[in-house]
Amino acid sequence: MHKLSLAVALGVIAQQTNAAGFIEDSKATLDLRNLYFNSDNRESQNYSGQAEEWGQGFILNFQSGFTEGTVGFGVDAIGLLGVRLDGGGRNVSPAKAGQDRTPGQLFPLDSDGSAVNDFSKAGVTAKARLSKTELRIGTLQPRLPVVTFNDGRLLPQLFEGGQIISNEIDSLTLTAGQLEHAKGRNSSDSRGLSIAGANSGATSQFANTFYFAGGDYKITKDLTAQYYYGNLEDFYTQHFLGLVHNYALGGGNLKSDLRYFYSDSDGKNGSVAGRAEGYRSSGYWTPGDSNSGEVDNRTWSALFTYSHSGHELSAGYQQVSGDSAFPFLNQGDGATAYLITDRQIGKFASSGERTWLAGYGYDFGKLGVPGLKASLTYLSGDNIDHATGEKEWERDFRLDYILHEGALKGLGFSWRNASLRSEVANDTDENRLYVTYSLPLL
Repeated sequence: MHKLSLAVALGVIAQQTNAAGFIEDSKATLDLRNLYFNSDNRESQNYSGQAEEWGQGFILNFQSGFTEGTVGFGVDAIGLLGVRLDGGGRNVSPAKAGQDRTPGQLFPLDSDGSAVNDFSKAGVTAKARLSKTELRIGTLQPRLPVVTFNDGRLLPQLFEGGQIISNEIDSLTLTAGQLEHAKGRNSSDSRGLSIAGANSGATSQFANTFYFAGGDYKITKDLTAQYYYGNLEDFYTQHFLGLVHNYALGGGNLKSDLRYFYSDSDGKNGSVAGRAEGYRSSGYWTPGDSNSGEVDNRTWSALFTYSHSGHELSAGYQQVSGDSAFPFLNQGDGATAYLITDRQIGKFASSGERTWLAGYGYDFGKLGVPGLKASLTYLSGDNIDHATGEKEWERDFRLDYILHEGALKGLGFSWRNASLRSEVANDTDENRLYVTYSLPLL
């Protein structure tokens, strides 16, 4: 898929570089991201679960316009470079057997457990447009309920595949495609696709086919309905229904976000023999239960957010049912799940888990300090499937500031602090400090 997109892109460039629109509508930006990351696993010994790293990320994005004609052609490209400023000497996870490097928190690790000095990755995407329908083949960064790329560290995750997006029908956006590989947020390697429970260990398994399709229908200007389908071959199928509504209330806005996932086994995950090969899902392992490791999950949630005069109050609930944890694409090197509980450290997606969350945010622009925002969120989960029904909680605090004027307009600062206390995962305290800036090149 990557070679095909490169060949098509080079052909387009060679034949169409003088075409109006291709150059005139092109855009290029260089995003600079400086990140200090500190994670303290309070249950580790000899610092084996601690990480302290500092790096500088460079993200170069180029997006061409489309050539003229009934069918317009174009090409996008992305180049990413991560430079280690300080490895901290704290992340000592060994490399996996048969691999030269295994991902750390910000950087890949050498076989001795030390972070590499730098790493890079790149991607190219060929695109074609007919009327209001666009085809893209190559590097993708999808933001869909059934697959969302991760951007939680120094450099973002990249997927490889193809997708088509159509807006031919008013108020309806249709999307379909296939993914084959992914490059992790802290890795240069292109790997197959997997889920938690199957992405590590001696019997780890990966697939190279993930199908997705669905649509967003804007019923009114304030009400949007969604349906999406995802299928990771030999692992799971997944259906998603969503409803998002905005309602003017008391001079502010009340946003309601309702989500429902239904996930079931597919292929080898649906057989005892296949699960024995490693096609397993995470979840509570019941001794003697031949169905342990089979995808069987229903997850629903409701999140309500009220915004008024710079204040933002949120409250939500999520219920995970079935014999397995919530399944989503996860290669073991950092992944995002489309859940209201996917937060800085935890995801609160264990089988049986019930989670309440509450949050408050404030925009200090209302007090004459534009660009300054703060937020605090608390999540509490219980009833996790286990012999004794474990529980966990997480507290997240975030402070952001972006300069709105002067020579350094657009320079951003962000401090993100979180604490997780869990009976099914390691207790962790974490700090992230970001400094960001975007330079327009075209």
